[in-house]
Amino acid sequence: MKPWRLQELTQKAILEYAFQLAVLPIGSTEAHGMHVPYGSDAFHSTAIADRVCERAWSKNARPVLLPTIPYGVQGNTMGFPLTLNVRQATLDAMIVDIIHSLEYHGINKLIIVNGHGGNDFKPMLRDMYPKTKVFISLVDWWKVGSDKANEIFEKSGEHADEMETSVDMALFGDLVHLADANDGSTHRSRFEAIDRGWVSIARPWHLVTKDSTHGDPRKASKEKGEKYVELVVERLTTFVVELANATMDERFPY
Repeated sequence: MKPWRLQELTQKAILEYAFQLAVLPIGSTEAHGMHVPYGSDAFHSTAIADRVCERAWSKNARPVLLPTIPYGVQGNTMGFPLTLNVRQATLDAMIVDIIHSLEYHGINKLIIVNGHGGNDFKPMLRDMYPKTKVFISLVDWWKVGSDKANEIFEKSGEHADEMETSVDMALFGDLVHLADANDGSTHRSRFEAIDRGWVSIARPWHLVTKDSTHGDPRKASKEKGEKYVELVVERLTTFVVELANATMDERFPY
């Protein structure tokens, strides 16, 4: 039994622990090229959050890991088979209910570990700020080590690329089939303003990419993935321990 995994605990065990904060992994169910499984976003956000909680417990912090939400906002990726789309409002409503439950049970700190770039929880965080005692923080896990990514990976990308594929190989390599990966090349928009990024659209992913891969994954490796995961886990653990031990006074978090 892992004392931080809520789903594995009995009521007797829960009564013995004084949890200081909650960690909620969120993913998606969507295509990740021909080589990475549909559950990738949920798998890696869960695995990273689990490692962070384990390490935080070893440092005498007491986070509780909540069950993962495995669905995400996929409206622009529905061109790929069996992509499952959940509206942002639906996700927000579920998280708000979880927040109210945590507050009821006296847990007033929450970290959302997001694994899918299409999920946007910042408006919900702003909306909930004056409505709950729970301090809500959001982590897009892949951004945590972005300042060091170029030292580990050879080619950049956005989706099922070298970085994400490497992380997946490190965390659930038996589900990754690198031999099936394509080059991850993408199509340009006919509008320069969109390509330059100062005009935003909901990019139709089946038109942007060839197979949902954005960035060449073919040089991915388990070793690269472990390096990046370790960097992310160590940084996130530091935050979890600091947050767990922080006093929520009138100036918190400043």
